[in-house]
Amino acid sequence: MKFEDRLNNIVKFMILNINLTVKKVLYFLIILFIFSSCSKSDRGELVGIQGKKFFPDKPSGMVLVPSGSFLMGMSDEDIVGLQNAPISTVSVKAFYMDETEITNGEYRQFVNWVKDSIVRQALAVRAMEEIGESPTQEELDKDNSINSFFPIYQPISEVSDEEKTGYELYREQNSFGINPYDKKTFNLNFDIDIIWEREDYPDLAYAEVMEGVIEGTGFYLPKEESFNSERIFDTKQIIYSYTTFDAEAAIKSNSESRKDFFKEKSIEIYPDTTAWIKDFSYSYNEPMHNDYFWHDAYSDYPVVGVSWEQAKAFAHWRTMYKNRYQKLKSKNGQRVASFRLPSEAEWEYAARGGIESGTYPWGGPYTTDSEGCFLANFKPNRGDYAADNALYTVEAKSYWPNDYGLYNMAGNVAEWTESSYDKGSYNFDSGLNPNISDSTNLRKVTRGGSWKDVAYFLRVSTRDYEYKDEKRSYIGFRTVQDYLGEDIGINENQNKIF
Repeated sequence: MKFEDRLNNIVKFMILNINLTVKKVLYFLIILFIFSSCSKSDRGELVGIQGKKFFPDKPSGMVLVPSGSFLMGMSDEDIVGLQNAPISTVSVKAFYMDETEITNGEYRQFVNWVKDSIVRQALAVRAMEEIGESPTQEELDKDNSINSFFPIYQPISEVSDEEKTGYELYREQNSFGINPYDKKTFNLNFDIDIIWEREDYPDLAYAEVMEGVIEGTGFYLPKEESFNSERIFDTKQIIYSYTTFDAEAAIKSNSESRKDFFKEKSIEIYPDTTAWIKDFSYSYNEPMHNDYFWHDAYSDYPVVGVSWEQAKAFAHWRTMYKNRYQKLKSKNGQRVASFRLPSEAEWEYAARGGIESGTYPWGGPYTTDSEGCFLANFKPNRGDYAADNALYTVEAKSYWPNDYGLYNMAGNVAEWTESSYDKGSYNFDSGLNPNISDSTNLRKVTRGGSWKDVAYFLRVSTRDYEYKDEKRSYIGFRTVQDYLGEDIGINENQNKIF
């Protein structure tokens, strides 16, 4: 082929590709025009309120348990003859579940957040008492003083009514007592660190808040109540306050006012570390009492000594904490579904791991594998606590997970559920997401058995209960979160991880 012919072919090829590119651009512009035209007007058609496609993100440390049906109850022999778990077929909606029990490290995050907020608020109130409600910038910037903890105010704009937003006018004309200081928005200042060490206190006012005007009336225990004169924060002051809505009472009532069903709760959230001693008479468990919750050696161990109410408070805080982040990330950020305790049915369904009629989370009827190694942390051999190489609890990710990826659904610590205990509840439970929630029933279902239980309590179908205010060294919890929508076909969640 001559050089001229080759050159002509190259030019033709380039022109062809250019034409194709131009055509693609034109097609794209036409499509863009069509969609933009549609967005400006619905042409009188029912098009609905369009939002972006929502796929829930898998929460950190959780696994997705898919929707399904299963045989709930004792599919094998009811050894102790309790007759409280007859077999019934139930269906459960998909949900996320913590892959492990809530650990000491995770619960400490909750405790520290509440502790920090309580102290910060007390410092803010005292700062206002010291410098008034309208301090100068010079006063706020004063070094070595409590002034830096003065709350952040966001006053209503000092402009004419014509220039104010509708909401600013609304706030001025409708003060409902939400904002205690002259119709201003009040926020604690989280940009500055709390000073905990006595030798670093910036001034007298700060010291009086932390230590009390009279020694022992502040945030720390008096010397006579401290072991070996240690400086100990008064854990009874770590109180989490929140509001719940009693839907059960609202349904039964004829009242049309929502406020009648708001319940204010204030819960002391610090775990009862003395449970290690109270649960076992004539037993030396002081090291667990002294170190289990706070020592770094136990950070990844399941938290114990928490009541049912404390577990619920943790779930509420976790929801609030995540939603605060969502709001800061984006003004229109989607609120997450609430974290909560699992129902009894959800717990059993998750524990089975998709294995129908299995005795334990791993399916088989035995508590050891083919090599004779125990598959869970419990009390085998009629009281030999150490036979499984663990005298008390073990780390939350010990042993093999079940087929849903959940660790220690048998043994280690028993777990609180949302459900109230009724011996005959299986006879009247709904077949769809069954749950018995009775605020007057103090007995709450626990599942899974613990490090101090025999193998019977490790069975996925075994029911047990404890009174909701009790705090035990062998009871912990894990939380769940509802999966929003259904996970089928073209709507399949790209973020799901089984």
